[in-house]
Amino acid sequence: MFTKLSIGKPLILILSVCLVLSCGKSEETKEPLHPKLEKLKLISGFKAEHIYSPGENEQGSWVGITFDDKGRMIATDQYGALYRLEIPAIGFEDLTPKVEKLMIGSEGEIGMGYAQGVLYAFNSLYVMVNHNPNDAFDKGTGLYRIQDTTGDDQYDKITLIKSLKGDPGEHGPHSMILSPDKQSIYIVVGNHIDVPEMDAYRLPRVWDEDNLFPVIKDPRGHANNRMSPGGWIAKIDPEGKNWELISAGFRNAYDIAFNDAGDLFTYDSDMEWDFGMPWYRPTRICHVTSGSEFGWRTGNQKWSPVYPDNLPATLNIGQGSPTNVMFGTGSNFPEKYRKALFAFDWSFGIIYAVFLEPSGATYSATAEEFISGSPLPLTDGAIGPDGAMYFMTGGRRLQSDVYRIYYDGDVDQKNTQTELPEENQIRRKLEEFHTGGPKAGAVDFLWPYLKHEDRFVQYAARIALEHQPVSEWQEKALNESDAKILTQSMIALSRHGDKYLQPKILGAMMSIDFKQLNTTDKVNLVRAIELSLFRQGMPSNNLRTELVNYLNPNFPANENNTDRLLSKVLVHLDAPEAVEKTLALLKTAKDDADFQKTFTSSSDLILRNPQYGLDIADMLANVPPAQQSYYATVLGNAKVGWTPEFREEYFKWIHGAFQYKGGRSYVGFIDRARKMALSHVSADKFDHYNELSGASLLTGSGNDLMVSTIQPQGPGKNWKVDEALALMDDLKGRDLVKGKGMYAATLCLSCHTMQGEGGIVGPDLTQLGTRFSPKDILESTIHPNAVISDQYAATIFYLADGSSVLGKLTNEDKEKYYISQNPFDPQTIREIPKKDVTSKKLSDISVMMPGLINRLNEVELKDLMAYLISGGNPSHEVYQ
Repeated sequence: MFTKLSIGKPLILILSVCLVLSCGKSEETKEPLHPKLEKLKLISGFKAEHIYSPGENEQGSWVGITFDDKGRMIATDQYGALYRLEIPAIGFEDLTPKVEKLMIGSEGEIGMGYAQGVLYAFNSLYVMVNHNPNDAFDKGTGLYRIQDTTGDDQYDKITLIKSLKGDPGEHGPHSMILSPDKQSIYIVVGNHIDVPEMDAYRLPRVWDEDNLFPVIKDPRGHANNRMSPGGWIAKIDPEGKNWELISAGFRNAYDIAFNDAGDLFTYDSDMEWDFGMPWYRPTRICHVTSGSEFGWRTGNQKWSPVYPDNLPATLNIGQGSPTNVMFGTGSNFPEKYRKALFAFDWSFGIIYAVFLEPSGATYSATAEEFISGSPLPLTDGAIGPDGAMYFMTGGRRLQSDVYRIYYDGDVDQKNTQTELPEENQIRRKLEEFHTGGPKAGAVDFLWPYLKHEDRFVQYAARIALEHQPVSEWQEKALNESDAKILTQSMIALSRHGDKYLQPKILGAMMSIDFKQLNTTDKVNLVRAIELSLFRQGMPSNNLRTELVNYLNPNFPANENNTDRLLSKVLVHLDAPEAVEKTLALLKTAKDDADFQKTFTSSSDLILRNPQYGLDIADMLANVPPAQQSYYATVLGNAKVGWTPEFREEYFKWIHGAFQYKGGRSYVGFIDRARKMALSHVSADKFDHYNELSGASLLTGSGNDLMVSTIQPQGPGKNWKVDEALALMDDLKGRDLVKGKGMYAATLCLSCHTMQGEGGIVGPDLTQLGTRFSPKDILESTIHPNAVISDQYAATIFYLADGSSVLGKLTNEDKEKYYISQNPFDPQTIREIPKKDVTSKKLSDISVMMPGLINRLNEVELKDLMAYLISGGNPSHEVYQ
């Protein structure tokens, strides 16, 4: 068990040294590393210990961690029980922990399967369950409190604090942390769970999609029915009686953490299928301020980080799958790392150390690779009572392990207090107006800050304004002469004011001299106009003409972000010259340097670590031109201003766009834009433009991808996991060209993408080797029904006539579900009227067929596995 906190590190070190000496060890005598430590790459001065393997003890795949008041670790199996561990202190030779499955009184095992978040606080264990219950024993999605009411060190009471509604799964409710004052709990929830009724809202509850961009939901069906505000963060009291919304607009942030100054941070995920699209946002560290909005919306509706009504990332990381975040507070690490934010990436197996520096009202950040390994599917972590970092791997039933990281050197425990700039203090003062209802004098106090140069101060001031009665500031806003203040107040008035105000709102904004604005103010102004048009509808003909005449002379502005906004607003207004001007930009636009960074931010890491299996040079050479893709989507919904010549130019560009390698939804997004544009052409020209735009590229069966010239020679066998795993001890030097042939011959290529090529039905396998062990890969291949990610699950639709339909839900509207039933022909869609459907549920049967590798002999199976672990790049070494 842990050494008590009061003992401190010096005694721990003395005990460790004594133990080493008593065992007769010296610096010259080095014990071989535990096999699972050999893959870890650590920062100099840090040491790692392997503590436990839940999977080897039939205890599942662990995803959540906390420590109780006695220093014991409590962990959650994603699909099973809760466990409590007493772990030997640092330096002990035998690190085997005492492990017990948590029980509840005489009722037996605690029914807390599918727990993704766990927190010990207030003499209780809080558990966040992410699951639709199958029977009375199961607990449904929601937040639970478990207590020991008898004092016998055994939990005996379960209280449901709040049920949560939506589509639970990997984008459901996640982690919890204590507030800095230790009086409250903060929770973070993914974008598939509805915001429940709350007692207070820091972000005013007036959210909407707020985007005039032609709507294209994810062509593969993900999150098609999830609307604003996306993932969210809330604050609750220990009993869960009072709920307050803090922030929203996330995709699937998994964890949150406070720094020593009391500022909150998270690590939000990207949508990797959108890679190469103009709305793609990489994984990113976000400074979560009071009332903040981060702009996630479904499909192509995600807001640009430059929009003034949401906040930008503190740091863009790149591609990955974010899980845990935590600060090094309380660790026995050097101060640099005690103050660092540690961000876990499940896909690439990396723990980043993010170093934050106060910058105005927010922070700037840099990151370094603190720990990495392959495979290392990181789930959760925490600083233990002994000052060490504990982390675990697992998730989706993957091989699960618990590790401990400690600093092997002297540490000065004095902390330098973070000094906050004046802007940070101003922001906090403004945030006081986000709570407690309207306040006298608030409008006069906050008004000057609406034009503050610091974006976070400006944002906090606008949210404070929105918490005051509109009647107190409406006329003040409409009569404002300062362009910055007017723009911010019109954003607020568009969100809260009546529709009849639109002529006054647009009239006030058109009084601004557009040409005198800097780039940021131009973006803010056009965004404010867009909000008015979205919220209050198309203006009258006279007002619409006046607005077109105001904007059109300023388009193009020859700045990418401004021109994106101007193009979609002018096309929405049916401006006569919008098509001609936007088409000219489509042919010549270049992505700016800042946007290009979203595609290259991971390149250094990947180039230094070839085991990640990405050919970065090939990837960057084939990235779609995002700025042009944006204009192509805008033009897809344009109705006026076309000539035959313009149509030819547009559809030829669409045809050429299919050559690029974007994310798995790239082709679908371009095709949806193509089909929108075709819906506006005359019937006698449809066939011509359909063929010109690349219809033949999309209607093939894909057999050219599925056929391999290298076929299995056999003899095959009915492979079992144990039999296959026995062949995997050494895969170095395998024939990866033949492995690629087996990949195609076993139909993997038909459904899975690797290195940008292949089918779109199943997960991308490019980073397979960085998160899956050979055992994990074999189990998923031989037993495909064991774990099915909700992103790839099929749905069963039960119909009123007693029949049922099984398929992948790709889209839905008010009247119909759109279903792809054939994994080898995903473009063929069946439409099911909603009135005919009595119920639906996710299927527990994978669309992947079992037995696909049974054609392979031992040599062929080893070649296939080596190819999979290499990430689909035969030039890369296989790391084992």
